[in-house]
Amino acid sequence: MEEIDMKLRADGVQKKVISPGKGELSTFPNGTKVKFHYRTSLCDGTVLDDSRTMGGQSKPMELILGKKFKLPVWEQVVTTMREGEVAEFTCDVKHTALYPLVSLSLRNISLGKDPLEGQRHCCGIAQVHSHHSMGHPDLDKLQANPQPLVFTLEMLEILPPGSFQMEIWAMTDEEKLEVIPQIHEEGNALFKSGDISAASEKYYSAIACLKNLQMKERPGDDHWIKLDLMITPLLLNYCQCKHLLGQYYEVLDHCSSIINKYNDNVKAYFKRGKAHAMVWNEAQARADFAKVIELDPSLETSVAKELRVMEDRIRDKQKEEKGRYKNLFNYSSKASATASTG
Repeated sequence: MEEIDMKLRADGVQKKVISPGKGELSTFPNGTKVKFHYRTSLCDGTVLDDSRTMGGQSKPMELILGKKFKLPVWEQVVTTMREGEVAEFTCDVKHTALYPLVSLSLRNISLGKDPLEGQRHCCGIAQVHSHHSMGHPDLDKLQANPQPLVFTLEMLEILPPGSFQMEIWAMTDEEKLEVIPQIHEEGNALFKSGDISAASEKYYSAIACLKNLQMKERPGDDHWIKLDLMITPLLLNYCQCKHLLGQYYEVLDHCSSIINKYNDNVKAYFKRGKAHAMVWNEAQARADFAKVIELDPSLETSVAKELRVMEDRIRDKQKEEKGRYKNLFNYSSKASATASTG
């Protein structure tokens, strides 16, 4: 361990063991999966990120060694740890310059967002030196003024290659494209079983993966279009889940994005029409349903059914409001009578 510590110090990393682990130190061949909790702090003790509380949940970090993670120093330091060990690593700025980007991705993931949301399509070094806001004041400050950071890690599990199923984020681009149809089918199976939330997460995972691949292509190129045609049915399934979960405005946003690219997509118009109906946008709903019939006259019966449902809801709402105003008027009349006899 002394030799390992000397190598770390020579490379600008100081290690302090807080709690020793158990067993022998692994050899950590490429493909090893490590799970650990992390807390990232400035040298003055200010905490930037904590995997135990990020996004209101406790979710450990998972790394597969040899996959060229954006923060190479994490791959370096975890290979000095045993299972159960807690250690503090103070790392020079040469190791931490890209941390704002890594942190942004981790924060997005913890909130269920696209990991690359808020990042520009350029290389990491260019991003670090740009003046583009990351949407988090602490990360903006760190981006403008890179400094040493302290990583407190707790090693939870070390899994040798072949002992676990590879997760999609750790796959090569080719492996991701191969597994997308499987994830799509898993989402469909969950939907059919009635687990709408889990199905939604499956579809979202596949969509985020394909969008990340799409970012590497020039918009409009053949491969970009091929990826977009894979995204569209997944996004429509995702919208179906969101509609059933009552998240109608998200359905409106996603369906509109599809229609802006493919203005003959009947399913997008139909789902957007239903979402408009649910948020009382009667005129927009009727326009979308009319477009559905124009594109596919065989759906006239389905559209008529949706229009009846919308009209019934509108009538019920009008009756409810009429009753409310009537009661309000009666209350006002009684209050006036009471005041005049008082």
